[in-house]
Amino acid sequence: MVEWAADLVASGGLAGVFLLMVAENLFPPLPSEVVMPLAGFAAAEGRLSLPGVILAGISGSVVGNALWFEAARAYGAARMRRIARRFGRHVGLGPETIGRAEAALRRNGPAAVFLARMMPGLRTGISIPAGLVELPRPVFYIWTALGTTVWTGGLALAGYALGEHVQGWAGPVGAAVMLAVLAMLGWKAWRLRRAA
Repeated sequence: MVEWAADLVASGGLAGVFLLMVAENLFPPLPSEVVMPLAGFAAAEGRLSLPGVILAGISGSVVGNALWFEAARAYGAARMRRIARRFGRHVGLGPETIGRAEAALRRNGPAAVFLARMMPGLRTGISIPAGLVELPRPVFYIWTALGTTVWTGGLALAGYALGEHVQGWAGPVGAAVMLAVLAMLGWKAWRLRRAA
């Protein structure tokens, strides 16, 4: 995966960084912890500009999250509540859980969106409930952009500073993030089966 991402960054330039970050937000197993440091390393070698890398990363992340947010917003909380009433017991998601999530997002929307942008597994996940509760678009997009700027900028700067060493740790870090996300999903599935 690291070689594939490195090849796409090398051959695709800033457009490759943008597309990888869109993909990272649509298909979470491709972590930004691999993409952005490699892009920062390419900037350190002079193949890309560091501001361009950061801007491409931010743009790709916002576009990827926008797709989930807008789809969830179009679907709506009312439909989600109907599905939860009908099938919620099978996945541990009842109408009361949706109600609590809605209340929390309405109360803490900006902070939740901002902080989630820096957490594996939640970076993309927060966009769906934010869309379902119809978080105002300016709130969602501003706080998504701010949180993404901190995260992707930090990763790109780390790759820039670490230089050639980034390729040695990008693979293990990406694998660790994927394993952590899969472990969380497995644990949740196990708990749901036990509760049923």
